Amino acid sequence: MTSPALQELIALLGCPAAGNPAQYLFERAITAAELDWRFVTCEVAAGNVAAAIAGVGALGFRGCVLSGPLREAALPLVAAASPTATFSGAVSLIEQRPEGLVGHMTDGRGIVEALRAHVDPAGKSVLIVGADACGRAAALELALAGASRLLVCDPQAERTLALVDALTGVHAVEASMLEWQAAIALPDQVGIIVLAPLSGHKSAFMELRREVFVADAVLAGHLSPAAAQAADQGCCVVDGIEIHAAQTAIDFHALSGVEPDAEMLRDALEEFLSE
Repeated sequence: MTSPALQELIALLGCPAAGNPAQYLFERAITAAELDWRFVTCEVAAGNVAAAIAGVGALGFRGCVLSGPLREAALPLVAAASPTATFSGAVSLIEQRPEGLVGHMTDGRGIVEALRAHVDPAGKSVLIVGADACGRAAALELALAGASRLLVCDPQAERTLALVDALTGVHAVEASMLEWQAAIALPDQVGIIVLAPLSGHKSAFMELRREVFVADAVLAGHLSPAAAQAADQGCCVVDGIEIHAAQTAIDFHALSGVEPDAEMLRDALEEFLSE
């Protein structure tokens, strides 16, 4: 949009959209930045994602965030995609640029930035539980952040091996597979665990050391079972609220150029989840 008489628009394309905190958080950030922008939430069936994304472009929206199966469906529909979006096979954020719609995948950056408030991933050995789009994005961002070794564990062995091969073949990082078990035995060298939101599967650990840092990417008003186990054993747990607040800050900055207060976003997200 070029006319100052027109408001910039951002949208959530959700499947489902109900219960998603994106509008609540973005509106807090918009108000804090004193921008005359509007955010709209749209329920989009998976079969209509192409039309919805085309509408974002045609109507001149500043951009949009995506949830659920729309993320993977969106990748071939953008004019260009960031390396992380391409690597993960999914798009969480679409930005309107003069050359067209550009897709980003910011889940991994949100995890890394939230972790950095507690521990530097550089030089650390990291276990990633879950090789879905979120796990793939986290693996790439941790490799770029200097993690010394990445171990991947997922109930689907083929998906695990595909991520390990992608990491070693494309980015020359040391990566290996850890076999999925009902109770995962944590290798001694692991200093960080990332728990991706594995639908239908509950991960657990045989034993955890207090010096291990755990990033729980599941967004809820409570910790996932594995993260709760880690907290009970004295580990530092970076919860889904802190991670999602960091990711929202990244998304808002990408669309507006304004750096929002991540702590303000965390407080807003806690309010949203408590209602």
